[in-house]
Amino acid sequence: MRCLKIFLVMVGALLLPVACSTLPGGAPVSTDIIKEADKPDADFALYPVTRAFLPSVAQWPETGSYEVLPWLPRTQGAKTQIIQPGDTLSIQVWDSNENSLLTAPLQRVTQLQGMKVAQDGSIFMPYLGRVSVRGMTPDRARETLQKSLETIVPSAQVQLAMQEGRNNSVDLVSGVANPGTYPMPDRNYTVMGLISAGGGIGLNLNNPQIRLVRGNRIYGTSVQQLLNNPQLDTLLRGGDRVFVEEDERYFLSFGATGTEALHIFTKDEMSAMDAVSVSGGLQDNSADAKGILVLREYPASAVAPGQRGPRQTRVVFTLDLTTAEGLFSARQFTINPQDLIIATEAPINDAVSVANLVGNFVGIFNTASRIGN
Repeated sequence: MRCLKIFLVMVGALLLPVACSTLPGGAPVSTDIIKEADKPDADFALYPVTRAFLPSVAQWPETGSYEVLPWLPRTQGAKTQIIQPGDTLSIQVWDSNENSLLTAPLQRVTQLQGMKVAQDGSIFMPYLGRVSVRGMTPDRARETLQKSLETIVPSAQVQLAMQEGRNNSVDLVSGVANPGTYPMPDRNYTVMGLISAGGGIGLNLNNPQIRLVRGNRIYGTSVQQLLNNPQLDTLLRGGDRVFVEEDERYFLSFGATGTEALHIFTKDEMSAMDAVSVSGGLQDNSADAKGILVLREYPASAVAPGQRGPRQTRVVFTLDLTTAEGLFSARQFTINPQDLIIATEAPINDAVSVANLVGNFVGIFNTASRIGN
């Protein structure tokens, strides 16, 4: 039995350095970074995130490359459709006169189908020539045509139906269940109404963004903004194109987080706590909750004289999630596009792992002793 004990001790001595060399070490230790920031030649600035610091950093320049687009406020439009070039009109002319110029004997109605509105906004009517209907509602156009016909056919009555053309339709290009070209039912047709007609937004899009192309201009906002502010649900115009796409902004997570990956923004404004949650939280056995780091790079103009900004272009923000002050500050600290979130490892993590290994070895030794006895 004495030989067995000596064997176990020898195995333990051999395994211990190997185990120590293979312990997790994928994330930095926060104290190492803090020490580096104190060096005179440090090429980055370190800022603890506290309640007192938040108002200052909120005034620093924006970072991260992403598209900033204007948006159009909503206005009130006509509740009826308006005839535009490219629309197609179907006209019926009723006349009870036996000697009508428009109808054959025993015929009471003349069908004028598929009359396309020309680029100048006019249509051709028999005996009248070209009649302008551009910008009129269908009811107004019907009245205009009937009055014009009454000069030659006093008993004529006109019915008119309209099929929307390109100038009275909009394109829903992407991001919905049923993209396509949709006619505008009236001049109060809004962006959200179009998206609803297209079957709604796909569930796989993170923080979906809306892009409205009108002529040579592009406008943009988020679905979150439209839902929270109905006054921003702008009216569409014929020929508009609407795209729904995923938010292009992202941040990175690294170290002792749940996942090391690129993460798309899930809402318009994300806090540090949001970012930690999206990245899968912190690893229970290794993460240092006192050492959450946010790495950010500012443009050179941010450190110009007279400019409110950091001392260096490269900045490391530190967050302590073990105190109420730190937790509340993390909920208010805004994450910028291309930020890198690092969950550092606890300084005692390696020691704890070694202690656990030695404890397990001692347990095996005691068990062997009992068996030997």
